[in-house]
Amino acid sequence: MPILVFLFGLLAGCLLAVIVGLIGSHRRIGFGWAFLLSVVTTPLIGLIVTLCTPKLETKDRKWGCLGTLIGIVMLVLLVVVVLMLLPDLYEQLQSWFQSLRS
Repeated sequence: MPILVFLFGLLAGCLLAVIVGLIGSHRRIGFGWAFLLSVVTTPLIGLIVTLCTPKLETKDRKWGCLGTLIGIVMLVLLVVVVLMLLPDLYEQLQSWFQSLRS
């Protein structure tokens, strides 16, 4: 069961970091830096720092190439981690279902 908890935590952290990045896209920090800060520290610290930066004067969003690059790298890392854990995850799920039947 620890692998499932780790996987859920990883996915939840990435989702929260993306939400902080979207908030940052309307601010001077931009999506990329807000996302990176949320991944490196925690999404809560990233949100606090993002909300402390001034809003953009225009209604445009500030994405930057850094946001795209970080998003692609995080997606590749997530796929690699899932593929590495897949055999163990399958075995744990199989034993969990067998324990439910007994």
